[in-house]
Amino acid sequence: MKAHLSRRYLFSASHRLHSEAMSEQENQSTYGKCNNPFGHGHNYTVEVTVSGPVDRKTGMVCNLVDLDGFIEREVLARYGHENLNVLPEFAQEVPTTENLCIQIYEIVQRGFPYAHLERVRLEETMMNSFEYAGKAV
Repeated sequence: MKAHLSRRYLFSASHRLHSEAMSEQENQSTYGKCNNPFGHGHNYTVEVTVSGPVDRKTGMVCNLVDLDGFIEREVLARYGHENLNVLPEFAQEVPTTENLCIQIYEIVQRGFPYAHLERVRLEETMMNSFEYAGKAV
């Protein structure tokens, strides 16, 4: 019996959408106001969905304390109140919310052994959300 658990977390971070591979004009036309040289911030909501069999003893897919602790240490502490542009993972990559979602997925995929990671969903605004469920096989 496989069940899914989704858990939501909040963090704030800033970024500037700007690609060194494009001219100033291309950046401005591609990213608009998000290309502001001073950056801008978001209050993100990240939703992590894991799955697995329901443990007969605990009645859970995984222990929420384990999941919450992992996300706090590895994701929220890393990205919360940060300028994403200065982080190593965005040195060569534009810190779009799509790319941030992929980074968070990879962190959880590599480091959370207690359940199978199904997907990461990242809300940037009320109108924008992005999902990543790993590379297609």
